[in-house]
Amino acid sequence: QVQLVESGGGLVQAGGSLRLSCAASGTIFGIYTMGWYRQAPGKQRELVATVTRNGNTNYANSVKGRFTISRDNAKKTVYLQMNTVNPEDTAVYYCNAQIGGYVGWGQGTQVTVSS
Repeated sequence: QVQLVESGGGLVQAGGSLRLSCAASGTIFGIYTMGWYRQAPGKQRELVATVTRNGNTNYANSVKGRFTISRDNAKKTVYLQMNTVNPEDTAVYYCNAQIGGYVGWGQGTQVTVSS
């Protein structure tokens, strides 16, 4: 199993930037595909971005060109750099770890974008 703890959320103005971090423990971090998901009020949880063990990335169309996911296997941490944010990015952001049939989640961090 993997334990995930997100940090870095908060209030940011539209057009600004924010960096989220997710620290993992209890496992061999490098073997997992890591991801960020988000859930806005009244909406389903949706994929934001993923990064595989080999560094291949995938992004939701809504964040392409604005958000960047990265990982530091030595620090067992995955990051989400959020640039040019807009109010539609307001949500709870969750860190995710996947391998085989196993999926682990963090507790989430709130991101609020003011207009």
